This record gives sequence, structure tokens and C-alpha cells, in this order.
Amino acid sequence: MSGNRELKSSFGIVVIGRNEGPRLQRCLESLGAATAHTIYVDSGSTDGSISLAHRFRTNVVELDTSIPFCAARARNAGYQRLKELDPKVSFVQFIDADCELVNTWMTFAIELIILQPDVAMVAGWLRERHPDVSIYNRLGDLEWNSSAAGEVDSVGGVALARCDAFDSVSGFDPTVAAGEEPELCQRLTHRGWRILRLDREMATHDLAMTRFSQWWRRMVRAGYGSMDVAHRFRVTRFIIATRRVQGWTIWLMVVVVMGITSLLLASRDIAVANAVLLGMWPVQIFRIALRTQNKGHPWSIAASYAFLMAISFLPQALGQLRYLADRLYNGSNRLIEYKTPAQSKDDPHR
Repeated sequence: MSGNRELKSSFGIVVIGRNEGPRLQRCLESLGAATAHTIYVDSGSTDGSISLAHRFRTNVVELDTSIPFCAARARNAGYQRLKELDPKVSFVQFIDADCELVNTWMTFAIELIILQPDVAMVAGWLRERHPDVSIYNRLGDLEWNSSAAGEVDSVGGVALARCDAFDSVSGFDPTVAAGEEPELCQRLTHRGWRILRLDREMATHDLAMTRFSQWWRRMVRAGYGSMDVAHRFRVTRFIIATRRVQGWTIWLMVVVVMGITSLLLASRDIAVANAVLLGMWPVQIFRIALRTQNKGHPWSIAASYAFLMAISFLPQALGQLRYLADRLYNGSNRLIEYKTPAQSKDDPHR
């Protein structure tokens, strides 16, 4: 690629957000003036995000509040506006408003994707902005980069997409409340497109998670989204994740029932059998911790990650129950939020 002029005529950026405030400002500042069109899609913010985006001379799309919000719907709306402004746009960079794009990423990613016409989407490394503020932020940093560089089955919501590929599958499915990226990537790969994770810094992310309650709600959201995508689209990773949650939930129920039974019957045999069954849990923690440490992470981080993963089936099971209830009573997906609106520009503890 020969320079900024060609870049400007080749791509646009779609930013999505809800009540991100200062995080949105940092995001828009990181985009600079390298693109002809930047679209900000707002999902019902009440914190002045829309006015802030206008001050950056960003094209703003406000979603209809009568329809349930989700990232898939927001990205599609932003992409549609981008195509209206520039029907010949070749690439679109999707980014969430709580992220900041590395200034060298776009040129590198577009140059690479142009040379590989069968590649539909590329993403690079996503780093947590404040990993030292809380263990939850630190674990987010681990999660964003869990897969190695190379060809992958999916990437996250911050990624560069080839417009022809995106159009070929009609974009994101707006009915998916969570897990929309793997669902999109599955349709792309089924059509012969490839997905790449590049060994390159792409963006920073501000998870802003400092409380256990936030982590719990995020896991509820994960359980809800996983079951939805597994049930409706048969995405393999979500089928496995959903069954794992159900398996550990059954394990816990059996442990509780056997524990009560051993007490009521004063049965030593049942108590011993239950102790063996209960021992599966610390073994699972150690196994996850050892695997995480082998990827180069300190033992303290690996152990913390393992413990949280070992109890995550509880909130995820709750998310699955909420999904089943929604299917039974109203048939529409719900937005499950875990963040609180940003309060100040520089406070890493918000």
C-alpha cells in the first residue's frame, strides 16, 4: 500500500459503545485522522457519549431504544452507515468504545490482508489498559490473548474485516446477544474464507472490572450467550462450553445430595465416595493453573485464573437458566451489562 491517501479511500472504522464516556474519548483520539469515515453507534447512552462523539466530528448512529441492544446489531448499523457514505469501501475496522487502536495497526493489517485475498478478518494482540488495578483486569488481559498467532476459527469484536467477505454472509446476526463474533466467523469459514490472528499489537482494552460482582455478571452473560449460540447455530466451542457448565452443575448437585445423604444415614461409605467426588474440584483448579503457567504466566496469576474458572460454572449456569426463561416467556434476548459508566478521564479504578 502506497500511503495515507490510498488508506483513506480503502477503509472506514465503526465504533460501538454505551455509556463509555472518557473511554470513548480515548478511543476516538486513538483513531486520529487516518480514515475518511468514522462511525460511532450508540446503544442508548445517558452519559453524554453522543455529544462527545459529535465534538470529534464523528458520524453518529443512534439505535432505536425500542429494540433490544446488542453488539451485533450496533456493528451492523455502523457498517450500513459506512457503506452509505462510501459504497466502494474495501475494509472496515470494528472497535469497541472501551478500546484504543495502536497507531501502526491499520497500515500493517491492510497491507497484509490485501496480499491474501482469501482472508476475511484479521486481529492482533489486545492488551488490557490497567492490568494491575484488579485481578479481574489481569485475567481479562490473559483472556484476550489466549490463542496463538496464525489461522484461527474466530476473532473478537475488535478486528479488521474485508467488506466483500462481510457482505457475503450478510454481516453479524443481530439476534445474537453475546458470542456474535464466533458465529459470524463460522459462517465465513464455511464459505471458504480464512481468519487470522497476527503477531502484532492491535489495541488496548479498558475492562474496568474491579469487583467480584462485575465478574459474576460477566460470567452470567457468558453463560447466556454461549447457550444461545450453541443452541441456534451449533458453534462447536459454545456447545463444548455449554456442556461443560452443565456437567459441573450436575457434579455440584450430586455432591450436595450425597453430602446430605451421608449425614442423614450416617454412612461412612457414602461420605468417602462423596469426598472422592468432591476432590475433582481442586484437581481441576490445579490442572487449569498448571496449563496457564506453562503458557508463561506467573503462578499467582495462573492460580487466580484457575480458581475463578473453576467456580465460573455457577454464574454461567444462571445465565443458561435466564436464556431458557427468555425463550419460554418472551422469545427475545436480553442485554446483560457488567460495567458501570466511566466517571473520570484518568481514574483507572472507576
